[in-house]
Amino acid sequence: MKKVLITGASGSIGLHTIKYLLAEGKYEITALDLKNRKSYNRLKKYRKRINIYYGDVLDRSLIESLVKDQDIVIHLATCLPPLAEYKRNIADIIEYNGTENIIRTMSYYNPKCYLIYASTTSLYTSNIASVQDKIQINSDDYFNNAKYKTENLIAKKMKNYTILRLPLVLTDLRKDNFIYNINKNTMIETITKEDAAYAFCRCIDDKNKVNRKILNIGGGESCRTNSKVLLNKLLKYHGLSCNYINSSLFLTKSYRSPILKDSDESNKLLNYRNDTLQSYYMRQKRRSNKRVISKFLAKIVLAFKKKENK
Repeated sequence: MKKVLITGASGSIGLHTIKYLLAEGKYEITALDLKNRKSYNRLKKYRKRINIYYGDVLDRSLIESLVKDQDIVIHLATCLPPLAEYKRNIADIIEYNGTENIIRTMSYYNPKCYLIYASTTSLYTSNIASVQDKIQINSDDYFNNAKYKTENLIAKKMKNYTILRLPLVLTDLRKDNFIYNINKNTMIETITKEDAAYAFCRCIDDKNKVNRKILNIGGGESCRTNSKVLLNKLLKYHGLSCNYINSSLFLTKSYRSPILKDSDESNKLLNYRNDTLQSYYMRQKRRSNKRVISKFLAKIVLAFKKKENK
């Protein structure tokens, strides 16, 4: 039975990765995340079926104790915008130094271990992109600089790795609000958290096909839309929320999620797509049926926007 360590395990992708790997019944799974109420509540239902550790990827002794016996590390722990954009050190320390700890342990104790790393398509500055595009990042773009620097470290130091660049991941808005950081009024490619998680799982089975590769993992044509349309639909289905108000008033819309020219090629390699943007909308609509007042307020906001655009 292969051993798999998942960092950032209580996030939306991490939880679905655990779910899929458990369904296969051939992995011993270890989950690592920071200890707080949110991570504890999300992981507790799996406590009898997986090993759960609470701690920091910056803790060298903890990482050594966990990584040296693993066959696969799925590295999802990260610092997302807007927090990652406040100071350069926050993104660098969490993203780069945490990954460096993992790589150091692999190099010393477990060189055959396979690392699957979650990166981002926000690295691209053009609206239509592929892995072949040259990456040019502004010096004050802390999140993307940290991601790209970490990618280069992995490619330089590791023999067994796959880097998956993810676009905007469609999550459950009751639990995550990163979706509100997307650039306004641009064409984007997205992916659901379910398909993103499945892509990480598929890397394990198809390691020989994707080893030492960087792949753009997008949802394809059925997950492409205008970011303004996406946010308005979510406002309509989910209702007005504090997260939506805060993001509209205070957050810089800096996250990029371009159309990916090569995501179909990635899907041919990994066969990870099972979901669409429409099925995501329907799930959001069902999950917010009881938010009557929030939906009423959302109708007022949408009516105001429509009038403003005329």
